[in-house]
Amino acid sequence: MMSVNRCMLLFSRVQPRICAISVRNKNTLVDSRCGNFGSTTLLKDPWSGPLTSRRGVYSNSSSRSPDTSLFVPLNIKSDVDDGWAVGAELTQPLDKSELLKILNKFYKRNEMQKIAADQGLDARLFHQAFISFRKYVLEISTLSADLHIILNDICCGAGHIDDLYPYFMRHAKQIFPMLDCMEDLRKISDLRVPANWYPEARAIQRKVIFHAGPTNSGKTHHAIQRYLAAKSGVYCGPLKLLAHEIFEKSNTAGVPCDLVTGEERTFVDAEGGQAEHVACTIEMCSVTTPYEVAVIDEIQMIRDISRGWAWTRALLGLCAEEIHVCGEPAVINFVTELMYTTGEEVEVRNYKRLSPCSILDRAVESLDNLRPGDCVVCFSKNDIYSISRQIESRGLECAVIYGSLPPGTKLSQAKKFNDPEDPCKILVATDAIGMGLNLSIKRIIFNSLVKPNINEKGEKELNTISTSQALQIAGRAGRFSSIFKEGEVTTMHRDDLPILKEILSRTVHAIEIAGLHPTAEQIEMFAYHLPDATLSNLIDIFVSLSQVDGMYFVCNIDDFKFLADMIQHIPLNLRSRYVFCTAPINKKQPFVCTSFLKFARQFSRDEPLTFDWVCRLVSWPLVPPKNIKDLVHLEAVHDVLDLYLWLSYRFMDMFPDANHVREIQQELDSIIQLGVRNITRLIRATETSATPGIDPLSSQRRSGPSPVSPRRVRGAPKAQDSGVEAGQLDKSLGSRLVQEGLLTPDLLKQLQKEWSKEHRQEEVGVKLVAETLNNKIKGRKKK
Repeated sequence: MMSVNRCMLLFSRVQPRICAISVRNKNTLVDSRCGNFGSTTLLKDPWSGPLTSRRGVYSNSSSRSPDTSLFVPLNIKSDVDDGWAVGAELTQPLDKSELLKILNKFYKRNEMQKIAADQGLDARLFHQAFISFRKYVLEISTLSADLHIILNDICCGAGHIDDLYPYFMRHAKQIFPMLDCMEDLRKISDLRVPANWYPEARAIQRKVIFHAGPTNSGKTHHAIQRYLAAKSGVYCGPLKLLAHEIFEKSNTAGVPCDLVTGEERTFVDAEGGQAEHVACTIEMCSVTTPYEVAVIDEIQMIRDISRGWAWTRALLGLCAEEIHVCGEPAVINFVTELMYTTGEEVEVRNYKRLSPCSILDRAVESLDNLRPGDCVVCFSKNDIYSISRQIESRGLECAVIYGSLPPGTKLSQAKKFNDPEDPCKILVATDAIGMGLNLSIKRIIFNSLVKPNINEKGEKELNTISTSQALQIAGRAGRFSSIFKEGEVTTMHRDDLPILKEILSRTVHAIEIAGLHPTAEQIEMFAYHLPDATLSNLIDIFVSLSQVDGMYFVCNIDDFKFLADMIQHIPLNLRSRYVFCTAPINKKQPFVCTSFLKFARQFSRDEPLTFDWVCRLVSWPLVPPKNIKDLVHLEAVHDVLDLYLWLSYRFMDMFPDANHVREIQQELDSIIQLGVRNITRLIRATETSATPGIDPLSSQRRSGPSPVSPRRVRGAPKAQDSGVEAGQLDKSLGSRLVQEGLLTPDLLKQLQKEWSKEHRQEEVGVKLVAETLNNKIKGRKKK
């Protein structure tokens, strides 16, 4: 049975054709019968594409009021030369007190506010414009002749207060230039028909095949088989690890394949020629290159609040004869509805899980009950550190995988865990194992069911994991290709088990929305109309004015704005600034943010960022980590090198040493792997440095007798008491500084030696003062 949405959409397609016939017969733009469905603007050829109207049935609003709090008023100056006041010569000088009364009367007239509202000035903008206009009139030394004359006429009773309106509006449009181009801005930010953004894809009739099934059902495998058999193809995955896996699988099967990610380009042709097949991260796929087969993996991420736009772009824009979509069954109806807007039908192929996976009736409750093949899933790095420390204290080896580790380190830890000859039989990981890694897991153990998430407003929340997330993680147990043919799922704590069962028993919520993101071209057109606005402000205004259908949403752009604000003071052209702000960096890492800022500053000076410059920035060469803080810093350095490589493919002349940087990044990956293999020792070192031992010299000084026993001076502390206080200070303050990463243990020892030296000098000083006082007392007695 055809859905209501599809019926309405198909009828909306017929609507423009009826209008077009009317145009041909009556030579009018739009027939009156089209008015029932809103103002429909015809394209040049209403028969050329599946969607010809500028307004679809899913449109939420075409006249949404913008958020005027985003409009920043500009400062303007008088265009008249201060040396010649024409208006004053033609009339007379103006009385400021009278002008103030006139302006206040103008502001209080409701008629003026209503007329201004029709011109786009709401109450907020009207107030701001009036404040600026009043300041302009009262404080500027020379007004324009026409404004001076009008004000003089009103003061003399020869004019009406309403005569000020044209001059007020002229000033308002000068400080709010967007008022003059609001309609143009609305058209630029119209995101209601994204299918029409990709003319190459609309020029062909594509066949869409949806491979639907749970984790470990073989859906992606079947899509990849068709990809390998095609004359040309593109694989689009969410992770570098997945793209790299398909790259290796394709070349191993004798199908030449290139690898394209944000930070890496690997061509199988030694001369740099492009292969017919390419494996890439989804943001890097080309929507202009024709292919026979395209594979879009993990399509459910189309609703991701940060990256969803990339799946929308790939699904609507890939120029391929066959589009193979892989993902959860919860996305089938939405993809089908979305393809109605392109006139393309969807063939659905359902798959079932290849190996059974059951929920246990008992929680693990203690790490003593762990078995080979167990994977403990945590949702924070602190839990990773704590649990891995406790596991190895029981004489067991464990592998560790979390999101911020480099891809090479993740693969190394996965290989260690999968190797039947390796004594490491337990894995501690975050939900990073949910995709991208092939692991031989027998039992998934949820250490917690609460995960920090970023909501649609960009705010951090602690929420119970969703059914989709739980299924994705639980599905890693008992994979078909692993040595464990049956999987098990449970929790660490008894109270969490019934909650997990309830989560996994729910039906996965159907996905009904896809992400969009403003393009560089759209922002450039905005900047043309608003040349004085900052990039962050341009983005805010764009989102405020954007119009989207009910099937779409604008992705969260907080990270983009964060970077835009960070480099706003650096002189860059708009296109370069936009590219820098789309860089995938972790804004939680201060070292990464600082390096990003230095990259932008060096780039703005038109000075190439050479290999030597980068080595100085990251203090290369680096040594293996001694504690967790060192390991975290090495991960941040790896991210900085990733950033360099990412920028090197956008600005090749300014980032010329990508090959050298990649070489030291591989060395750094090996150093990080060494640190992760010894992560328990790093944790232990961190705990030890958090409570450093007491300096033996100071300890002996506190416990032993004082070397001298001078008479105590009134008000002066005892040397012994002072030593105790200093020791307590050493222990409490020093340990806190080390724990917070502000001091290293070596530096603390050096400071303790200096404190001991100063304390001995203080004791000598006290002794000298006491001896001096004793001598004075003896002298007085003699007198």
